[in-house]
Amino acid sequence: MDLKNLNIGLMIKEKVTKNGIEMPRICKFLNCREEEVLDMYNSSAFDTELLLRWSKLLEYDFFRVYSQHLILYAPQSSMDYIQKKKIPDSLPVFRKSLYTKEIIEFVLDKIRKGEMTKSNVISEYKIPKSTLYKWLHKYNMMER
Repeated sequence: MDLKNLNIGLMIKEKVTKNGIEMPRICKFLNCREEEVLDMYNSSAFDTELLLRWSKLLEYDFFRVYSQHLILYAPQSSMDYIQKKKIPDSLPVFRKSLYTKEIIEFVLDKIRKGEMTKSNVISEYKIPKSTLYKWLHKYNMMER
């Protein structure tokens, strides 16, 4: 899965194929025609209500894909700036340090394949050095 360049339509199509869900069921659940579903497979962006319906139908949290993208690619400096301003907000505040199994595997795979060094990972994704080394130790990737 390419977490940098998300194509949600292709991800949905893959999940539909994997789950073996028939087109009539999809059309009935989403209240649309087959042509519209096929167009959705080619779409890289969705309305949140529609994405929520797909998530329910396929029993998969497609919103988490976007959350993982934010954890890896949202510029940390802008997050710091927002928090420093201390503007009261009714929306919940989320920490960036919520690393899912998929993110850990993604990062470790970059190191394993030699696409990035440990220091590249730390600087580009703003992952604390101690956290990265814990992952490396846990998944037996530490240099001996």
